[in-house]
Amino acid sequence: MTERPVRNKNRVTRAHVVRTERLTPHMTRVVLGGEDLAEFGSGAHTDHYVKLLFPVPGAVHPEPFDIEAIRRDLPRDQWPRTRTYTVRSFDREARELTLDFVVHGDQGLAGPWALRARPGEEIHFLGPGGAYSPDLTADWHLLAGDESALPAIAASLERIPAGATVRAFVEIAGEQERQKLELAPGIEVVWLHRENRPVGEALIEAVRALEFPPGEVHAFVHGEAGFVKELRRHLRLERGIPRERLSISGYWRRGHDEDGWQASKREWNQRVETEQEGSAA
Repeated sequence: MTERPVRNKNRVTRAHVVRTERLTPHMTRVVLGGEDLAEFGSGAHTDHYVKLLFPVPGAVHPEPFDIEAIRRDLPRDQWPRTRTYTVRSFDREARELTLDFVVHGDQGLAGPWALRARPGEEIHFLGPGGAYSPDLTADWHLLAGDESALPAIAASLERIPAGATVRAFVEIAGEQERQKLELAPGIEVVWLHRENRPVGEALIEAVRALEFPPGEVHAFVHGEAGFVKELRRHLRLERGIPRERLSISGYWRRGHDEDGWQASKREWNQRVETEQEGSAA
């Protein structure tokens, strides 16, 4: 079953950039370190995430950094802007936190920061949150997502042992965005090349066409909200998968930055769930 979320959303961690690596033309890895990571609570879930805090230019924040004081004393337009990223891995002994960023040149906030980040640069973040890890008692696993979900899918697949039945689909822009993953024997990923098609279209086709293995599934479907909505409908209504066997949510939505999407995400999810559960009745 999907576990209840683990969150420490108001805990601020101060970290610094240890190193960066360009994984593919549109994926950059940033490794963060620092003494604060000794208390970082990652490990229970494979979709752990943190909320990076980017100061608004011109805003003056207290030292030491205090997010509660900022929210109490400063107008909202001076609060740091947050960007949510999945924890790709965490090495507690080395106190190193690895985050992977989808980047498109100067577009956005966190992606350009990741491209420019240099060793020693400081950043604060909130978290971790998280809710999903593969249920190893399930008969088989379904994982599907776009580039934004790849870190969580990769971390999840790395926890699934050899011999398990897995159907994993990751949609990427093209062959150049494919990553080498170190997985147990028999665990494979189907890489779907989007090319000029809309985000998620190939994923919807692949999951709809999939011949489901026998037994109880544990499914993880995350990424752009539009295709997530369609696959949620398919899995819940057409395949009859119980809600408690699904971890499914939109990480982002076309036409919205994170500020806009997070402001409307809860209402959007509730509306989608009400519509689809009503159709199932």
